[in-house]
Amino acid sequence: MSLPLPQEIIRLKRDGHPLAAAQIDAFVDGLVTGGWSDAQAAALAMAIVLRGMDAAETVALTQAMTRSGDVLRWDDLGDHPPIVDKHSTGGVGDKVSLMLAPIVAACGGWVPMVSGRGLGHTGGTLDKLESLPGYRTQLTRNELVATLRSAGCAIVGASPTVAPADRRLYAIRDVTATVESTALITASILSKKLAAGLQALVMDVKTGDGAFAATPEHARELALSLVRVAEGAGLPTRALITDMNQVLGHTAGNALEVQEALDYLRGTRRDARLHTLTRTLCAELLVLGGLAADAAEAGTRVDRALHSGEALERFERMVHAQGGPADVGTRGRLPRAPVQRVVPALHGGWVQAMAVRELGVLVVTLGGGRHTAGDTIDPRVGLSEVCQLGDRREAGEPLAIVHAATDAAAAEAVAQVQRLITLGEAPLPQRPVVFEVLHRGSASE
Repeated sequence: MSLPLPQEIIRLKRDGHPLAAAQIDAFVDGLVTGGWSDAQAAALAMAIVLRGMDAAETVALTQAMTRSGDVLRWDDLGDHPPIVDKHSTGGVGDKVSLMLAPIVAACGGWVPMVSGRGLGHTGGTLDKLESLPGYRTQLTRNELVATLRSAGCAIVGASPTVAPADRRLYAIRDVTATVESTALITASILSKKLAAGLQALVMDVKTGDGAFAATPEHARELALSLVRVAEGAGLPTRALITDMNQVLGHTAGNALEVQEALDYLRGTRRDARLHTLTRTLCAELLVLGGLAADAAEAGTRVDRALHSGEALERFERMVHAQGGPADVGTRGRLPRAPVQRVVPALHGGWVQAMAVRELGVLVVTLGGGRHTAGDTIDPRVGLSEVCQLGDRREAGEPLAIVHAATDAAAAEAVAQVQRLITLGEAPLPQRPVVFEVLHRGSASE
C-alpha cells in the first residue's frame, strides 16, 4: 500500500484536522528515509505549531518517533532492578541529575540516564561530566549494562540510532521557528525516554525567568502533556513544576557544578533549595518505580543513601566505569579557572530579583557553553557563591565569584553580574522550589 502524500497530510493539519496514526507513521517514516523534504517537514511542523495536536495524535507521534530507531530491551538480563529515569526541561545551575542518579541507584534502582549537552543559556549534564578527565559519554550496550551492574547508574549521550526521526525534525524546527509546540516538545522528550526501555520516569518542568516555560501556565500545560502522553504510551510518569527564578544551588558552570554535586554527595555542603528538589524528585521516582511504598519511606531511603555514603560511592563507581578517575570522591581532579574575581554589591539591600536567563548567557559568554555546535567548552569558567533571592548584602559584600580565563573576561563578567542581580530595601517572602506534582490523576483534569 502506498504511503499518503506529504502534501495531503500537511493540508489536513493546516486546515485543523487531526491526523490518523497511519498518517503520522508516514511522516516519521519520511523523516528517516528522506521521503519527506526539509521544506515539507517544516511545513507540517508549522501547521502543528499553529493548529496543535490532541493527546491521541501526540501519543502516536511519540511512539512512531520511538520506533524510528533502536529501543533498549532489558528482557535478556533476567531479573534486574526497576529501570527508572528523570528528565529536566533545563535551567541555570541545574545539576540535580548528578546527584539523583547515584542516590536512586543506592536505593535499588537502575538509572540508564540519557542526557544532553548545553542548549542556549542552559547547561548540559554531559558537558558537566566531561569536566572530569577521561569521562566517556558514549557506551556500547555491553558497557552500559556493565556500568549499571557495577554502579546502578550511567549518564550517557544518546546514540545516533536512538529516535533518528526526532534528531532530524529537531534540526529542522531549530531553524524554522517551530520549536514552541507543546506536542512536538513532548514527543521529542518522550521518544528518547521510551527508547531507553524505562519502567518509571519523573519530569522536572521548570518555570520562571531561566526556564523554557516562562509562565506557570505554560509549564503546567507542558507538564500535563508529558504525563498524559507518557501514560498513554505505557510509561508511568510524574511531573514536578519547579522554580527557575534564581540559580539552582550556588554554582553555574560545568566543573563548578560537578564540584557542588560532589560536596552535596559528601555531605560537606548542601544548598537547601537544591536539596529539597533533589530529595523530592528521588522520592517520587522511588515510589513510582516500586522501590518505596510511599513518600515517607522514600524520603527515609534517600536520607540513608546520602548519610551512609553509598550514593557518593555509586557516583565514584559510575565515573570510573565510564573512564573517569577512580578517586573522584576524595580528589575531584576538576580544572580550575586561572582568574577568580569577587562580585561586590554596589550598595546594601536584599536580593530581590536576578535575570537568570542572562546569567546563563553570561556563563556561555565566558566560554562555558556553545554559540555554535562545533564550539569548544572551557569547563573551568562560570559563577560560584551565587547569592539567593531574599539574601541580605551590604555594600562591598559578594554577590558571586566569577571564574574566568582572562582578567578582561572577569572584569566584564563582574560588571554584568552587578547589573543582573537586583538589590532592594525590603526582604522577599520565601518561594517554594516545588510548586506542584502532577500524576496520572492530574492528567484527567
